[in-house]
Amino acid sequence: MELARAKEILTVLADGVDPYTGEIFPPNSPYQQPDVIRALYMAINALAGDCGNKVQKKLPDNAGTPWTREQEEIVISCHNKGMTVKEIAAQMRRTDGSIKARLEKLGLMPG
Repeated sequence: MELARAKEILTVLADGVDPYTGEIFPPNSPYQQPDVIRALYMAINALAGDCGNKVQKKLPDNAGTPWTREQEEIVISCHNKGMTVKEIAAQMRRTDGSIKARLEKLGLMPG
C-alpha cells in the first residue's frame, strides 16, 4: 500500500466514514469515539512528518467533544436553513464527518 492511500484511509476513518462503502459509522462505533478520532489524526500527522511534510492538519476546536442538546439544536436549525455540511461544520467547529453522523442520528440525513 502506498503512503498516500494509507493517509487517505485514515482521514476518512477519522471523519467517521467507512472508506470502502462511504457509509457513516453509527454513533456507538469506535470510529466515532473522541480518543480514537484524536489517535487517527495523530497517526495522519505522524505519517505526514515521515514524508517531510511539515504541514499538519489542525482539528477543529470542538472535534471529539461530546455533543450538547443546545449544539444539536443549532445543527438542526442550520440544516433547516439549507446550510451545507461543510458550512455547518465550520460554524460548529467540528469535522464534516461528525456533522454528517449527528444529522444521521437526528434523522435529518439518510444513513
